[in-house]
Amino acid sequence: MDLDNLFKVIREKKERLDVLFANAGMGEMAPLGAITELSFDKTFSVNVRGTLFTVQKALPLMPEGSTIILNASMAGSKGLPALSVYAASKAALRSFARTWAVDLRERKIRINAISAGVIPTSAYKAAGLTLAQYDQFVQTSAPSIPLGRAGTVEEVAKSVLFLASDDSSYVNGVELFVDGGMAQI
Repeated sequence: MDLDNLFKVIREKKERLDVLFANAGMGEMAPLGAITELSFDKTFSVNVRGTLFTVQKALPLMPEGSTIILNASMAGSKGLPALSVYAASKAALRSFARTWAVDLRERKIRINAISAGVIPTSAYKAAGLTLAQYDQFVQTSAPSIPLGRAGTVEEVAKSVLFLASDDSSYVNGVELFVDGGMAQI
């Protein structure tokens, strides 16, 4: 219902939506054998179902030439321990970007995915980690990142802005990794 209200307000105040950044995301760490149905359902409900219906409800407001950016994750492309459910949900978003680019061809709506890597945010709380555990994760991840460090939310935001801008007018259906090269090695 909140999405319906949001898009109603946009329709009333602006009449259209030129850029949509579908930034839903959460996940809980659990290795295979310890994954619960509740955790699976919650992760797929937020990450996959939430994204699908956000985009679908936004489409009537989106004119020809608008753009959609999905918040995927490099976890969807690289095996990481205890993150299989989260990774699968983010891989689904990458698939959405590919298929929806074709579905929206006639409307000339571009759709791309951002796949961020290790970006310190408060999302670790949703994953059930303490701040100390998350700091340890970031520190142990750094050596596997070719740039040798975690990224920043500002670096992700700049990449989203690029995909939202006319500077990316011929970019469609791609997965842009903002991960310091981690998924590439």
